Amino acid sequence: MQRRKFVASMIAGAGVGLAMKGGEMQAQESSSMEFYQLRKYTLRTGPQQEITGKFFEHAMIPALNRLGISTVGAFKLDIGPETPTLYLLLPSTSAETLLTVDLRLAHDSKFVEAAQDFWNAPASAPAFERVETSMLSAFTGWPKLVVPKHEKRIFQLRTYENASYGAHVTKVKMFNEAEIGIFTKSGLAPVFFGSTLVGSRTPSLTYMLTFPDVATLNQNWSTFVADPAWKEISHRPEYADAKIVSNISNLYLSPLPSSQI
Repeated sequence: MQRRKFVASMIAGAGVGLAMKGGEMQAQESSSMEFYQLRKYTLRTGPQQEITGKFFEHAMIPALNRLGISTVGAFKLDIGPETPTLYLLLPSTSAETLLTVDLRLAHDSKFVEAAQDFWNAPASAPAFERVETSMLSAFTGWPKLVVPKHEKRIFQLRTYENASYGAHVTKVKMFNEAEIGIFTKSGLAPVFFGSTLVGSRTPSLTYMLTFPDVATLNQNWSTFVADPAWKEISHRPEYADAKIVSNISNLYLSPLPSSQI
C-alpha cells in the first residue's frame, strides 16, 4: 500500500509539473495515452552482447509480456557514438507498472530461472557495463506507439535537449500542432514521441522513426526539409532551433530477432 501511494505521488507530481509547463500530461493516468521506459544497455565487445541478447529473448521480453507490457522493442545500435549498445523500449498505459517493473520481475519464477546468466553474472565477468533508464510520456499529438509492418526495417532514434523547460514546452507544441503532420506527409513514419519525465538529459524529448532502408530515410528527410509547411513554421521566431533546441542526438538502430517492434 505504501509503495502504491509513493508511486502515485510520483506520477501526480510529474503530471502537475508538466501541466504547469504546457499541459502535456495530466496528474492522473489516462488510458488514452502511453508512457515509455527506454533502457540503454552499454556493453563491451565480446560475450556481453550475446548474453544480453539472449536475456532479452528468453527472459526479459516474455516476462514483460506476462506483466501486460506488449510490443516490446529490442534494438542494436548500428550508427552512434557508443557501440556495442542495445536498447529496450517498454510501452504501457500504466506509469506505475513501468516504475515497478524490476520489483515485479524479481517475483516471477520463470523469469528468475531464465535470467540466471545475466541476472547473477559475477563481477569478474559482468553481463553489461551500465544500464541507463528513462521514463517518458507520450505526446498528445501521437498518444500511442505505432508498430510498423514486420519486414526489414531500420529505426532512427532522435533526442532533442532543450535549453529551458519553457523551450521544451514550445518544441513539444510545435510537434503537436504542425510538425508531426508534416512528418507523416513526408514519409517520416513515427513509432513514438515522448517527453522525458525522468532521465539523464532533461529537459528533453525523444522520438523514433522507421524506414525500410537508409536510402529511404535520406530521401524522406529531404522531402520534409523541402516542404513549404515546414519552411514556414521553422522560420517563425518562436520556433527557431537556436532558441529552443540546444543539442540533438541522432542514432540508427536495427531490431534484434526478439523485438516485437
